[in-house]
Amino acid sequence: MGVFKSIKSFFLEKKDSKPPSKEKKEENVDKLESDEAIKAPKIKNKLKTPGEKVLKDLPIEKLKPEPKPKPKLESKEDPKSSLDKGLEKTKKSFFSKLSNLFVGRSKVDIDVLDELEEILIRSDVGVETTIKIIDNIETRVSEEKYVGKSELNKILKEEISKILEDANLNINLKPSTDTKPYVIMVVGVNGVGKTTTIGKLAYAYKNKGKKVILGASDTFRAAAINQLQVWADRVGVNLVKQQMGSDPASVAYDTLKSAKSQQFDVVIIDTAGRLHNKVNLMNELSKIKRVMDKIIPDSPHEVILVLDGSTGQNAFEQAKQFSSATDVSSLAITKLDGTAKGGVVLGISHQLKIPVKYIGIGEKITDLKFFDPKTFVESFFK
Repeated sequence: MGVFKSIKSFFLEKKDSKPPSKEKKEENVDKLESDEAIKAPKIKNKLKTPGEKVLKDLPIEKLKPEPKPKPKLESKEDPKSSLDKGLEKTKKSFFSKLSNLFVGRSKVDIDVLDELEEILIRSDVGVETTIKIIDNIETRVSEEKYVGKSELNKILKEEISKILEDANLNINLKPSTDTKPYVIMVVGVNGVGKTTTIGKLAYAYKNKGKKVILGASDTFRAAAINQLQVWADRVGVNLVKQQMGSDPASVAYDTLKSAKSQQFDVVIIDTAGRLHNKVNLMNELSKIKRVMDKIIPDSPHEVILVLDGSTGQNAFEQAKQFSSATDVSSLAITKLDGTAKGGVVLGISHQLKIPVKYIGIGEKITDLKFFDPKTFVESFFK
């Protein structure tokens, strides 16, 4: 009986197990294909430009990674174009006024010269320098029968060029190669860009392969020491400093000692920009110079006065005060890119007989340019 039941159940199970339907087969096939698609995704053909190859449908693991694009090299800015850009505001202001001189006129006369004199003075060229330029133009106009707008521009260009070249005749172009270490003392009031000029000057010397060290002798302001430290770190040069309120001459002493023992090529000393009066200024700078002279004879070899070109006549007054307090050997005129008063370069160099050595025409670290009178005038009249 037990054997019979087992045989019966066997035949019943075989009867119930029917083959899967057509719909179920299709569902299983679809599921299988979707599973395979997840396990091994394929890259579809992409539309390419005619010059590129078309990728075939290949498993993603067999494709080679695309090469990384090479970084683009920064194009070096042409020094002339950067100068043109830096003097843009001054040129626009000056020549727009100059073009108005000939409205309703065809040649230079007394009225034109009177208006030209006013334009030059408003451009902060200075009264003394303006009178010299106008006198020379009057002489040349009287010798020639006809002088129009183009002729006036040519004469004006020649007169300005002559004044700047005469003022810069005795400037030493390569001082750091003559003396080692070459010591530069930088003076100027607060806010003219003195610390920035020192940083950019250090960068320029370092790029020439010089070993540079800075001295923070402006100990009256903690901010001055901190700012100079930022520039020293940015440029990658050494800085000698002490606490706020320390003796400025002591900082200069330590800086020159280090420069001499470690064979530095260039030393740049920052000084205080705010003293109560002319007597204090003279005494402070004289003391620093005496201390430096004991370590390195005849130092500082150069005293650079930093002036803000955008301050116009105030720059004249600062130049007079500092030149009477110490022997200023050259000028650095900053912020010319943000002002229409670029004529201050001409006036100060002519009246004080101090050559302009550097001009600041932007915020970039390379925007402190060596001043060349011919290049400056060519850019101005371009």
